[in-house]
Amino acid sequence: MSEEIKPILENLGKSFSDFKEENEKRLSEIESKGHADPLLQEKVDKLSEEVAKNAEMKQTVEIQKKNLAEAEEKLSRLESTLARPETATSKSVDLQMKAFGSYLKKGQVDPEETKALYESDDTLGGFYAPTEYVTDLIKTVTEISPIRQIARVRQTDKRGIEIPKRTGQFSASFVSETATRSETTGYTTGMMSIDAHEMSAIVDISQSLLEDSAFNLESEMATEFAERFALLEGTSFVSGNGVGKPLGFTDTTAGVGTTNSGSGSALTANGLLDLVYAVKSEYLGNARFVFSRATFAKILQLEDGEGQKIFHVGLNLVSGAPTTLVGFPYTLATDMPAIGGSAKPVAFGDFSRAYTILDRINMSVLRDPYGQATAGNIRYVARKRVGGAVVLPEAIRLQNISA
Repeated sequence: MSEEIKPILENLGKSFSDFKEENEKRLSEIESKGHADPLLQEKVDKLSEEVAKNAEMKQTVEIQKKNLAEAEEKLSRLESTLARPETATSKSVDLQMKAFGSYLKKGQVDPEETKALYESDDTLGGFYAPTEYVTDLIKTVTEISPIRQIARVRQTDKRGIEIPKRTGQFSASFVSETATRSETTGYTTGMMSIDAHEMSAIVDISQSLLEDSAFNLESEMATEFAERFALLEGTSFVSGNGVGKPLGFTDTTAGVGTTNSGSGSALTANGLLDLVYAVKSEYLGNARFVFSRATFAKILQLEDGEGQKIFHVGLNLVSGAPTTLVGFPYTLATDMPAIGGSAKPVAFGDFSRAYTILDRINMSVLRDPYGQATAGNIRYVARKRVGGAVVLPEAIRLQNISA
């Protein structure tokens, strides 16, 4: 167990233990008096929110750990490449980094360095960031947007992709030994498209910082660009309307089915069970819940008809049986809707089959030395193109807050 996650797990275990103890008192009061003391209910709500907060921190650290391992593997391969004397790849990578650094600081690139930069930029007046730089940005985006961890991510250097899709099925029938066989009709296919939509972010860097430290410059720009892109794409993967942006899986036009919660204002244990059983068995092997931290805090207090908790903590929170909700894992996503009438705060199913994210990996940076010159700054405009859409609606389902 890493030292970074150990205190988080300890806090999660303690907060869940405290919540469980106070929640049992609440349930006893409800059973004996028909209602719980308001102060006790408030205490239980606060403890459940604390459990949800620690669970989200645990998820974040686990995602970061996974991304770090992938980054270290890529770095190891890159170092091996660069260690080879004067290979074409190592020389190209070195020139790309040198050219990009010169462009950020001076806005000028030597002719030899220019050849090392990508020439397929489809915008006017910009330079592509070197591959390593872009990879770091993408990894940071991944840490903030958990939907990327559960959906299918594809990469392309085109404006979009087309995916073959079955749009109709035929029916088989029994026939007698000598009966005439008739043609079965109804099987049709089509194509669905996912386009890469453009995101942009603007960062102003002081001229002094550019002159003093190129490393700090790159770190600052990576942080700023990544945060802006991540917040924007994270929201669009969940609730985007598909107009100039990805189509989110909670948007009504995505075609994802819904299951009522059984209450017009809250989640219920039976509603969540109905949601699970509404998804075809084929998708349950890789299925999971997706909801926000606030929704998770309410789910912690739910019980089934037999008085059993539907949320189960795994052994030691890290090994043995996993932490599950009615037997399935879960992902906390900030952009999921809050609980409320007619809202859809919970999604369930196999997201790797249902939702596809499309990345055009290259990111371009435009340097503007004039717009903010009087403030002593140089402005950098970054752009990235990303798409997303539900490709198999039946693989996931939404919980609708309705009786």
